[in-house]
Amino acid sequence: MTMQDTTSEQNKRIDWGKTSTDYAKHRPGPPPSFYQRLAALGIGLPRQKVLDLATGTGVIARQLATQGSDVIASDISVEQVRMAAKLAQMQGLSINFQVAPADETQTADSSIDVVTANQCFLYFDTPKVLASLQRWLRPKGVLVISHFSWLPGVDSIAKASEALILQHNPNWHGAHYRGGTGPRYPGITPTMHYCGYFYYDEEIPFTREAWMGRIRASRGIGATLDTQQVAAFDAEHKALLKNIAEPEFTITHRIDAHILRMGPEETD
Repeated sequence: MTMQDTTSEQNKRIDWGKTSTDYAKHRPGPPPSFYQRLAALGIGLPRQKVLDLATGTGVIARQLATQGSDVIASDISVEQVRMAAKLAQMQGLSINFQVAPADETQTADSSIDVVTANQCFLYFDTPKVLASLQRWLRPKGVLVISHFSWLPGVDSIAKASEALILQHNPNWHGAHYRGGTGPRYPGITPTMHYCGYFYYDEEIPFTREAWMGRIRASRGIGATLDTQQVAAFDAEHKALLKNIAEPEFTITHRIDAHILRMGPEETD
């Protein structure tokens, strides 16, 4: 789930490794319904060979390994991979973790059934990743590009938190998310063709502490600001949530998945 940490917003380096502790604790990833929908489409099944790109703390990778898939996972951040491996070990899971940019992940040609990329594909060098996908995927193998994002347009708590992020980091580009790219992901076709797409909204439960951690483990705060800036934001965020949120609440999230196969769409 981590983009290349050399990316920047207005000359501020984005380093997801700084968020690893909060990321592991407060970014659990998509809900069970997401994996159930993928399984219904034949994705994430036992013995499938899966490659999870920009794995972050391994949320997708670890869940699919729990379901019996044979998983490889890569991320450019050493800290994120270290945390992912630690969590996998705690769960008793065997996952091949690699520190590498997405397109430089090492695996045998024509060996992968499913490539997953959650909350990260837009940050990749698309031509390089597509070239790698051609090498990695088996015939009929699929790419799953997915997102799991709060919706500030419909959720008042998320909207208020975003407004505070922008006060502390006006250069943050992630605000005002409206719900995905639609049924066609830009820059992919005609190299790949669609074989499935879904989206839906779900209420995700949080406590004040958990939501504070989730926001710290974001591009706008923990991955960009320094320690003192994060602490200053966190103090204001805590006061804000005490005024506007109950101790436990939900945040509306949009979950979507684009499922594609390599090559042009077959016609009769």
